[in-house]
Amino acid sequence: MEAAAGGRREAALGGLAVLPDEVLCAVVDLLPPADIGRLACVSSVMYILCNEEPLWMSKCLSIGGPLEYKGSWKKTTLSRLGLCSENDENLQKPRQFDGFNSLYLYRRWYRCFTSLSSFSFDDGHVERKDDLLLNQFRSQYDGKGPVLLTKLAETWPARTKWTVQQLTKDFGEVPFRISQRSPQKITMKLKDYVSYMQLQHDEDPLYIFDDKFGESAPALLEDYSIPHLFQEEFFDILDYDQRPAFRWLIIGPERSGASWHVDPGLTSAWNTLLCGRKRWALYPPGRVPGGVTVHVNDEDGDVDIETPTSLQWWLDIYPHLPEHEKPLEFTQLPGETIFVPSGWWHCVLNLETTVAVTQNFVNQSNFQHVCLDMAPGHRHKGVCRAGLLAVPGNSVKDNENHPSVPMSGWNHPDMSRFLSQFLEKERDHYSSIWSPTNSLGQREAREWLRRLWFLKPELRELVWKGACLAINVDKWYSCLEEICACHNLPLPTEDEKLPVGTGSNPVFIVSGNVIKIYAEGGLAYSVHGLGTELEFYDLLQKSGSPLINHIPEIIASGFLEYEDDIYRTVPWDGKGMPDVLVKHYPLEVSYANSCFPLGLWSKQRFGTSSSPDVSNRPIWPYMVTRKCKGDIFARIRDVLSKTDILPLASSLGVQMRNIHLLPLPHMEHVPKSGNSDVKDCDDAAVLPEWQQLVSTLNRRMKNVKKHLANWGNSVPQALIEKAEGYLPPNMDFLIKFVKDDGDLVHLLPSWIHSDIMDDNILIEGITESSSFSNSKGSYEADPEKMNAIHIIDFSDLSIGDPLCDIIPLHLDVFRGDTDLLREFLRSYQLPLLRGQANTDIYKSVKNSKFSRASYRAMCYCMLHEDNVLAAIFSLWKELRAATSWEDIENLVWGELNRYQESCTP
Repeated sequence: MEAAAGGRREAALGGLAVLPDEVLCAVVDLLPPADIGRLACVSSVMYILCNEEPLWMSKCLSIGGPLEYKGSWKKTTLSRLGLCSENDENLQKPRQFDGFNSLYLYRRWYRCFTSLSSFSFDDGHVERKDDLLLNQFRSQYDGKGPVLLTKLAETWPARTKWTVQQLTKDFGEVPFRISQRSPQKITMKLKDYVSYMQLQHDEDPLYIFDDKFGESAPALLEDYSIPHLFQEEFFDILDYDQRPAFRWLIIGPERSGASWHVDPGLTSAWNTLLCGRKRWALYPPGRVPGGVTVHVNDEDGDVDIETPTSLQWWLDIYPHLPEHEKPLEFTQLPGETIFVPSGWWHCVLNLETTVAVTQNFVNQSNFQHVCLDMAPGHRHKGVCRAGLLAVPGNSVKDNENHPSVPMSGWNHPDMSRFLSQFLEKERDHYSSIWSPTNSLGQREAREWLRRLWFLKPELRELVWKGACLAINVDKWYSCLEEICACHNLPLPTEDEKLPVGTGSNPVFIVSGNVIKIYAEGGLAYSVHGLGTELEFYDLLQKSGSPLINHIPEIIASGFLEYEDDIYRTVPWDGKGMPDVLVKHYPLEVSYANSCFPLGLWSKQRFGTSSSPDVSNRPIWPYMVTRKCKGDIFARIRDVLSKTDILPLASSLGVQMRNIHLLPLPHMEHVPKSGNSDVKDCDDAAVLPEWQQLVSTLNRRMKNVKKHLANWGNSVPQALIEKAEGYLPPNMDFLIKFVKDDGDLVHLLPSWIHSDIMDDNILIEGITESSSFSNSKGSYEADPEKMNAIHIIDFSDLSIGDPLCDIIPLHLDVFRGDTDLLREFLRSYQLPLLRGQANTDIYKSVKNSKFSRASYRAMCYCMLHEDNVLAAIFSLWKELRAATSWEDIENLVWGELNRYQESCTP
C-alpha cells in the first residue's frame, strides 16, 4: 500500500524520489510509447508522470507526417501507432490520486490553461505610422529600428477574406505545414488544425507556419501584395526553386507564438496581421534576451539558440527584468504591419487566434550583413547575435565597461566593416565548410553574387563588398592579377572580376582563358590535384588519345606564393619537385624519383584525404587553360528536349570510353604508407592499384549505419537496418574473383574523372538569348552540333571502377532516364568487367551477385562520400517505400545488367 498525502511521492518513487520532477519528466520522454505504458503501471506517481499531455505531444510530434488530432495527445499518439481503437475505454477514464503535489507540473498546467485576455491595447515603445515615403523609410528606419505601419494593407482582399472561418471554408482540405520543436515535418489539413485549436490546452500550441502555402494554395497569393517599402529584394534574382524560404502563412491560437530568435541569415522582415492580436518584444542586434543562450558551433558556424517558449518567457522571465533591461514591446492589431530590421531579436505571443503573413528580404541596407553571415567560421556569427560576449577573452565583466547596446540598433558608422573584424582570417572563405543553416549554400551564394554583378551593375560597389565578406573575392582577385601579369595575359575587365562556376575552387574567365586557383582541401590535396591533372594531360599527348580534342588546352600552370604582402608566381609543369614546396612545405613523397612525383600514385597514397589546412598557408597551385566552346549543360538542360539530349549521351559514351581506355602511368614499388588516413588493405591479394579504394570503402562499411544516418532523413530507417546484410563481407569481393581452378582474377582499374556532373560538361550547338535571365529565355538547338562536347575539371582524377563515373552520369546528367543511359552505353562499348583476359573474368563471375553490375553500382552508391542516395530517392520517390536494397538496385541500375550480358564473350 502506498502512503497517502505528503508521503505518496517518496513511497511511489523509492530511490528516484531524490530527482526533481522536471528531470523525471525528461527521462520518461526518452522512452518509446510502449515502455511509457509499462512504466505507468509501476506506481501512482509514475502513472501521473506517464499520462502528462506534454509528454504524449512530444511522442506524437516525433513521428512526423500528416496529423489529425483526436482530442488528446495520448489518444492521438496511440492511434497513429495503431495501439488503440477510436473508442478505447481505457483512454477515457484517467485515474485520480490524492496526496501528490508538484510545483513543476502545476506551473506547466497553469501555462496550459492561462488566459491572455488581460493584455489590452497599449501604445508600446515602437513608433506607429500610417505610412512612409520610401526615402523616409530608408533614412529613418531601414537598418536602424522597427516601425509599426497601420495602413499598408488597407486595400488587400486578405483584410476581409483571411478569417479562420473563411479560410476553412475555402481551403479546409489543404494540408499546411506546422511549426513545432520537432525535427520531423508535420502537416495538418486546415479543417483538422482549426478543430485542434478549438480543443487543445497546450502550453506551446501548434501553429501553422508554412513557407510553401503559395504552392499548396496559390489563390492566397492573390489576396495580398508586397508593400511598396519592401519591394527591393536581392534574392528574387534567383530562380524560385533556388531561393531560400522567404514567405510564410502564420495561423495560431492563444498562447502560441515564436520564441526568441533572429531572422535567418540576418535578413529583414515585414509581418502583417490580418486578424487577432499579437504581443511583440524586441531587442537590438547583439543584445541577447534574458533566459536565452546562443551556441555557435566552432567548426561550421551553425547557430543554435536555447530559449523558453514565448509564453514561458512572458510569464516567468519578463516580470523579473529590471526596467532598463526590458525589451521594446507593443501589441499588434489587425491590419498593422511591423518592420523588423536585420539582426533584431524578437519574440511573439498570440493573445488570441491570429492569421498573419510575413516575408523576409535582402536589400541594400542589410546586404552586407547577409553576406557576412554566410561566411564560414563562428566568431562573427556570435558577435552578430550576442555582441562582444561572443569574443574570446571578453567576459561579462569586460562588457560592463562598454555602454550597453542602445535600443536604436546598430549605430556604428560602418557596421559591416566593424563586424568583419571578427571574421576568422585563417579560414579560406571560398572552400571552408559553411554552416548548414546558411540561407544559401556555397555554390548557390556564388551564383547569386554573380547574377547580382551582371543584373545590377549600378550596385557593383556594394556587391563587391558583399563578395569580399562571403567568399574573399578580393584575395582571389589579387591572385588573378598576379597570374595574368606573369603569363602576359590581359587584365580582367569589370565583367570578369568575379569567379564563375559552382566548383570548390575559384575559377575566372579572362579574355577567353580559364584561370583556376586550387583552394579546396588544403595544400597537399590541391598540389596532388594539379600534379595528377598535369600527368593526365601528358599521357593524353603521348598516347594520341582523341580525348585531347574534347578537354581544355593547358596554357600555363604553377604556384602562387604570398610573402611579405606580395604575391609572386612560380611556374611548374608537374615534373620534378618545385623548389617552393621543398623550401616551405616539405611533403612526404613516395614517388620522388618519378617523372611526376606529385601525380596519380602519390595522390592515391597521400592526397585522397581532403582535410583542410589549419594554418593560413601562403601558397596555392593554379592552372590556365583555353576556354572551350559551348555552354555549360547545367545552365541550359531544362530548356532542351530529350531528343536534344540524346546526341549528348552518345558523345559522352565515346569520351568516357576514351578516358577509361587511357593507360595508367607506371607504378613503382613503394613501402607501406605511414599515413594513418590511407591504410593498406588487409588482404594482400588485392592489387596495389585497388588498395586505396578497397580500404576506404571497407572503413565506411564497418560503420555503414552511422554513415547512412549522417544523411539525415534521406535514407529510410528500415533500409538503414538492412544495409549490413546487403553489402559484401569485404569490398574486395567486387574487384577480385576466383576461377574454377582456384586462381584469382582481378578487375583492371581505370582512370576515373570522379565528377562527371552537368556543370562539368560543355555542349555546342545551343543559341541562347541571355546568359543571366530569370526566365527560361529562348534557345535554339542545332542537332548537327549537339554531339560536339567538352569535359572540364579534372582536378578530382583518380583510379577505380568505371562504374564510379557512370553513377553521376546516370543520376545527375541523365536524371535517371534509362533511354539516355542506354544511348550512352551504346556508344561506350566497353565491358563493365575488364581484366587481363575478359574471357577468364566472365567465366569466373558467372552467377555471382558480386559481379552483377547493378549490385556493384548500388554498393558504391551506399558507401559514397557524398549523399548519392538522396538523389536516388529524389528521382524515384516511390523508392522511399521500398522494402529492400534489391528493389532499389533493380529499378535504378537494372539496365547495366542487360548491357553487361550483351558484352559477355
